[in-house]
Amino acid sequence: MVGLKDIKTFSVIGAGTMGHEIAQVALMAGFERVFLNDLNKEILKNASDKIKINLEKLHHKGKLERDFTPQILMKRLIPEINLSKAISEADFIVEAIPEVMELKQKLFSKLGEYSPVHTIIATNTSTMSITKIAEFSKKPDKVIGMHFFTPIVVLRLIELIKGEKTSQNTFELAARVGMSLPALKGKRYIAKIEKESPGFIVNRLTIASSLYLNWLLDKAVDNGIPIEKVDNDFINPPELGPYAKWDYLGLDVVCDSMNYFAKNLSSEFKPGKTLTNLLKEGNLGRKTGKGLYKWISGKPILKTTEKAGLANVEYYFAIQLNEGCKLLDEGIVSGYKTIDDTMVAGMDMPGPFGAGRRNFKKWTKLLEELSERTSLTYLKPCELMKSGDFLKMRT
Repeated sequence: MVGLKDIKTFSVIGAGTMGHEIAQVALMAGFERVFLNDLNKEILKNASDKIKINLEKLHHKGKLERDFTPQILMKRLIPEINLSKAISEADFIVEAIPEVMELKQKLFSKLGEYSPVHTIIATNTSTMSITKIAEFSKKPDKVIGMHFFTPIVVLRLIELIKGEKTSQNTFELAARVGMSLPALKGKRYIAKIEKESPGFIVNRLTIASSLYLNWLLDKAVDNGIPIEKVDNDFINPPELGPYAKWDYLGLDVVCDSMNYFAKNLSSEFKPGKTLTNLLKEGNLGRKTGKGLYKWISGKPILKTTEKAGLANVEYYFAIQLNEGCKLLDEGIVSGYKTIDDTMVAGMDMPGPFGAGRRNFKKWTKLLEELSERTSLTYLKPCELMKSGDFLKMRT
């Protein structure tokens, strides 16, 4: 049986934000060769340059392992435009292409064909069915969901998701690979998810809250209220609010996830007119320099600490509590502590059940009011939340 020590060659397919960050932590973990593949040389050069700059910053701050320097690690990085060459000797592959099911399925048919028999293939999908992706690989027992959270070198969480045919050996080895990848905030937290659902844990909760954020965004734009002020309703500046985080991740990625939820959970998840217009204009956030914010050198231009007084943070957490209760009800996880721990590790924010244990009755009423106010029926509280029976399901 292949073990962690046998994984010498690590390949990443897709050199966007997630892809080059995954390649960077793979280098920092000490894998002998890290291939990075994408469609053209310019994309690969830009990704390689970003990795080099990031490694130099970490080295300057003393955050690299003692035996590693940026020069040593960059020699292990192999940009490769030819997919077959990038994976023909791979022991472990991570796919990090856009959240479009047909694209992933087409790619996985090639990954299964070109990679060695023993190779584990992970998809970094944030929302989609591992089973439906894996069936195109012709070796679904070797396919796993491995959802990273950006900035990957900082945040500890990796959600590890089984498809219907993922073997236990694949599941456990992928967990060991995940644990080997460094994170500045501490030891990696691997959330093991034995049963798949749209969005898994973190995105199931956060995209559920996006129903409210999406409605609120269009309301703010219609009334000429700056988005930054609405963000400030949720956080204390200069922290990044939820809309700035959408921009950071990429509005195309956000909308792809919403559209997947619209198809698989409720049509009410479709992106609103503000997001739709930004996508049509090509304003995708940080990666294009403009989205809901303007961005310079990877940072949003922040102009005010004023709050709009438009958002109610309790709605946000009430929605997440409701969605967490749905995960419990569906058997995705057996206890709410797992959900809270996963949210802390991945989003650097508390999960909904800590406060929810005290406030579920109040939040039930809030959701009933919000559902009526917005005409979003998906936001209606489920029976497990209304009854408080989730309190018996801590572990």
